[in-house]
Amino acid sequence: MKKKYFKIFSIIAGIIFLLFLLANFGLNFWVKNNLPNYIKNNSEYLVTYKTLDVDLATGNIFSTGITINNKNPDRTDKLGLQGTVDTLSIARLGIFDIIFNKRINTSDLKLSNPHLNIILPKPMDKKVGKKKNDITVENITINKGNFQVFKSTKQKVFSVNDLNLKVENLQMNEESLENKLPFAFDHYKINGKNLYFRSDNVYAFTAKYITTKEGQISVKDLAVIPLLSYQNFRRFYPKKRNLFDFKSSELEFKDIQLKNNKITLTKVRFENPELKMFTTNVKPAEKEKSFTYDVNLDDVTFNNAKINIVNPNGSPLFSAGNLTMNLNKFKMNEETAKGNIPFQYNDFKIDGQNINYISNTEKVNVAALSISPKLADLKNISVKPTVSASDKTLLDLTAQNINLKINDWTFLNNKLKLNIQNILVSELNGKIVGGENPKKRKLAFEGIAFPLIVKNVSLKNSNLVYEKGKQPLILKDLNANIQNIEMNETTIKEAIPFKIGFYSLTTRNFTYETKFYNLSASLLKFNKNTIQISKFAMIPKFSRTQFIRMIPTEKDLYDIKVNQIAVNGNWDFISANKFVEASQVTLSGANANIFRSKIPKDDLTEKLLYSKLLRTIKFPMFIRNLDLKNSVLVYEEDTKKSDGPGKLTFNNFDMNVKNLNSGKMKGKPTLVPITIKCLFMNASPMNVKWSFDTANLNDAFSISGNVADLPAARINPFIEPYLKITATGLISDLIFNFKGTQQGINGTLKIAHQNLKISILKQTGEKNKFLSAVANVFVKTNSGNYPESVQVENVERDKTRSFFNMFWRGIEQGLKKTLIGINAPKVGETIKKTIDNTKSALKENSKDLKQTEVEVKEKVQETKEKVKEKGIFKNIFKKKSDS
Repeated sequence: MKKKYFKIFSIIAGIIFLLFLLANFGLNFWVKNNLPNYIKNNSEYLVTYKTLDVDLATGNIFSTGITINNKNPDRTDKLGLQGTVDTLSIARLGIFDIIFNKRINTSDLKLSNPHLNIILPKPMDKKVGKKKNDITVENITINKGNFQVFKSTKQKVFSVNDLNLKVENLQMNEESLENKLPFAFDHYKINGKNLYFRSDNVYAFTAKYITTKEGQISVKDLAVIPLLSYQNFRRFYPKKRNLFDFKSSELEFKDIQLKNNKITLTKVRFENPELKMFTTNVKPAEKEKSFTYDVNLDDVTFNNAKINIVNPNGSPLFSAGNLTMNLNKFKMNEETAKGNIPFQYNDFKIDGQNINYISNTEKVNVAALSISPKLADLKNISVKPTVSASDKTLLDLTAQNINLKINDWTFLNNKLKLNIQNILVSELNGKIVGGENPKKRKLAFEGIAFPLIVKNVSLKNSNLVYEKGKQPLILKDLNANIQNIEMNETTIKEAIPFKIGFYSLTTRNFTYETKFYNLSASLLKFNKNTIQISKFAMIPKFSRTQFIRMIPTEKDLYDIKVNQIAVNGNWDFISANKFVEASQVTLSGANANIFRSKIPKDDLTEKLLYSKLLRTIKFPMFIRNLDLKNSVLVYEEDTKKSDGPGKLTFNNFDMNVKNLNSGKMKGKPTLVPITIKCLFMNASPMNVKWSFDTANLNDAFSISGNVADLPAARINPFIEPYLKITATGLISDLIFNFKGTQQGINGTLKIAHQNLKISILKQTGEKNKFLSAVANVFVKTNSGNYPESVQVENVERDKTRSFFNMFWRGIEQGLKKTLIGINAPKVGETIKKTIDNTKSALKENSKDLKQTEVEVKEKVQETKEKVKEKGIFKNIFKKKSDS
């Protein structure tokens, strides 16, 4: 029974096998004789071949001497093929799909020496929907192939010569074609020459060689070539910002994957890349989702790169040479392309040399740089002006090194978020020139994500010159430090758009040149809480004669030297809430000379009293204690008639000022008491107590003091040059006590003196004995042991004169009343007329000298009868009253 069934099964199996052989033989016979016509009648192609073998069981096909052409070359909705193939081997061909679905579907395709032109079908309207491809090949092997791929418009998209290719899981579909990738695949091996790929109407990619070894692709002489001239680019693409021209001697990468428009590469290396970018004046528009790929590069390296960026007018904007750049985990897709930096990364490092940036006014050069996300180091930096004058600040600087340590810098919503730990600038040298007639420019902060923070900035071993209006400020051996700089939404509304915490600055041999003075200091050191200045000097640039010729009206000329200046306290000169609050200010060893000439016209502008002058300070200021120690003050004055300047000196000058203020600091006292001790004319102790209140809008003040043991001869250097008078005797004490306001001064004065006499000099400097005798008739030689005080009344202030002019006029009135008498003005006028008449008579007729002397004596006798008390000659004080 079993043998019977086995026999039946064997017969059936044999019949089936025989039928299969017959079918296979018949199919081969049919394919050899009818396949070309079948393909011609049921596809878009005309195919011929020399040999063809088909295995029905496996779907394998082997053919030689193949030619293929488009049946209808003008048709654009189907894939076009034209060319020859020496040998074709197909594995597992889907016969059913060919016969019934008119599609080619195979697992493996091998082509030997193919020469093919491929015309891509016209992109389909998305609204119509997508159709399946006519050809599906999973794996493809090509030996010595030459391919050209065209768009439906006959525009070349891709070409390659001598291609040896092995690709697994090859995919060609409408989606990839629309997105400009002619194919996608998983694994590959490729060798070829003269690679060409045109991505759009602006750029084409070319390469001389492409090879694969152990999974690594090497591309020689890669280039991204602009297809338009710069002029045509601006003409046809007016909204595009930049045109690029790129080339690289070699590109290497591993593990390329092209799938679903995702491009993945690892270990990407560019050798000798060169980028040239042509910029335009087009403003950046809002970026759209125009980048259709998802590019992931695991590691990217650029060796010996060069970059050149050109302005629209053809002039250089930026250049860099010998750049080495490394990026890790580079990613670029639709979302990242919209940012200011169109890609993301995990880490990067850039090293370069000879970096240049050229603006409209300056050229910046960096000899070497190294940059990473956490560190930037620049060496041998120079900034040079390219113009001689500008309304912008010009820099002419060099720096040995600039080093930045960065906590974080990223772009959030197209805005820069920056947090820097430290900036170190070493050996910054050169000049900064302020702009001429600078224009007001509104600063733009739209690209910054607040807060922007810099923890620390240090400037080391530098020498700087800042010049504006030909007034240079020179800072030598400069060292500075600024901490906790912050820019935020509030600070950008202020004139200085940031705030700072602690700061310090030290410089030696500081100098500053103004119109009339050279200011200098051997040491200038200050921070948020202390200021120290050594060997400060303010020296006139011109002689007194030159100065007088240069000024239109009266003006003091200062010559000041201070050995030490020290300040302790708190202040803020940067933020909108400026203030000064000092606990102690000390000036030691000052030597000040003040010169005023009466030759220029009077300055008729109002001279503010000190309380009002302090109120004009626009910010809160309060100095708890100010000391001027061991100093010398000299005041000199001359007139058109003087023979050299008169001189007043104050030696061993010590002054203490408390509560010096602007009247704007809440909770602080506004009364300013001042104490002065010195030697007047280097001989007589002088003591002064002076006070005023900045809160008193009437500018009330009080000033009192005394001068003791003053030899009259000590004031001769002041009165002799222009009054032609000298004095002898002793002023044992001069006591004054005045009060006043902006209207005038009142008070009392008392003087004790002995043997006070004067001598009137001739033009030659010799004593005029006769006139001296006449003047001394009116001088009260001795005050007695208990002199009385006199009232100083109704001394009106001349607002065009200083406070000290008003003070002196109060002293003058008291002296006149004491030495000449209560009717001092009337008596003084009479004496003046007497002396003037006497001088006139002597000049007219020297022969009548005796008669003139008699007349003078008669007039003198008349005057003596009118006056009970004697006094001093008015002209002694007149000249000081005018000052």
